[in-house]
Amino acid sequence: MIEDFKKIIFLGLGSAAYTYEKISDIIENLVKKGQLTVDEAKDLSEELKRNIKEKDESTKPLSKKDADIMNFVTRDELEEIKVKLLELENKINNK
Repeated sequence: MIEDFKKIIFLGLGSAAYTYEKISDIIENLVKKGQLTVDEAKDLSEELKRNIKEKDESTKPLSKKDADIMNFVTRDELEEIKVKLLELENKINNK
């Protein structure tokens, strides 16, 4: 489940990068056509970078606290479960 969540995050980041690139192209074309001044384009580009950075900050990797809230199993907990499962299998097989 956490791998799926990571894929979604990376997909979102890829989309953001693609969107930024396309918007930058549009801004550049508007400057070439004279519909936007260089200063306006710079301001718009900086605002876009700020917005993307803010969104990026909100999509940092999951912390332990986040994982606890979402009730994800940690690697250690999974290992513990595997060990207990093997012990139970051995008990069943030895009867």
